[in-house]
Amino acid sequence: MAAPFFPSSTAGACRPLRHALMPMLAALVLAGCAAGGRASDPRAPVAERIEALLPADVLVLGEQHDAPEHHALEREAVEALAARGRLAALAMEMAEEGRSTAKLPASATEAQARAALGWDAKAWPWEDYGPAVMAAVRAGVPVLGANLPRARMKDAMADVSLDAQLAPEALAAQRSAVRDGHCGLLPESQIEPMTRIQIARDRAMAQALVKAREPGRTVLLVAGGGHAERALGVPQHLPTDLVVRTVRLAAGEGEARGFDAVWRTPAMPPRDYCAGVRPKG
Repeated sequence: MAAPFFPSSTAGACRPLRHALMPMLAALVLAGCAAGGRASDPRAPVAERIEALLPADVLVLGEQHDAPEHHALEREAVEALAARGRLAALAMEMAEEGRSTAKLPASATEAQARAALGWDAKAWPWEDYGPAVMAAVRAGVPVLGANLPRARMKDAMADVSLDAQLAPEALAAQRSAVRDGHCGLLPESQIEPMTRIQIARDRAMAQALVKAREPGRTVLLVAGGGHAERALGVPQHLPTDLVVRTVRLAAGEGEARGFDAVWRTPAMPPRDYCAGVRPKG
């Protein structure tokens, strides 16, 4: 979902500068525009796109879960950061907070990595995420579960303090996303509780990133696109002293605003995600 009320950080700055007395500022802004363009250039190798986004304490990749090209890009991102010694940790929405491969050796098997992460292969096919996970393990970089544990979701549903964690406009957008994400079938009485779970999940991921931070290195988070949005997702819950970069992995040409870069991949075949849950008749 796009965040129309939060444009990307360079959108306005990249307009032509007309003040003749500000050449130094103009040069800095134009350099930033060039870096931003390189970060989204589909012709550039992933390593160069990431380089254009650094330095960063946190780099968030927001994927479309069923896009194979996105999982390949995630693996390349892990390899690019690890090869430069810049990867502090790989954090993942797909495993619960508290799970980690930190105690595994670089020679660990995939079965050992799955066990350490408590991997739910029914929810998250290992063949999609295993390559990125194992690239980190092989590089001696810990892979961390970052998602809110299922055991804490019931408490989150009743936690009214979570309603104040987003600005009113962002909270309304998050509620709309929850409504749409459940194909419009969720009872209205459940919208607020389910929105609180979404916010709690973003907060849990943010806390995992903060715990994993290392000066001079980057914590990479792989999560769904909504979690990567600056105005709604994980970045909203990170300390303001962290340098956070967000990338939307976008299948096709749809709108993707509110990110530092967009990595576009070929469009996916049309699919009605609600077809299997709508009442028949």
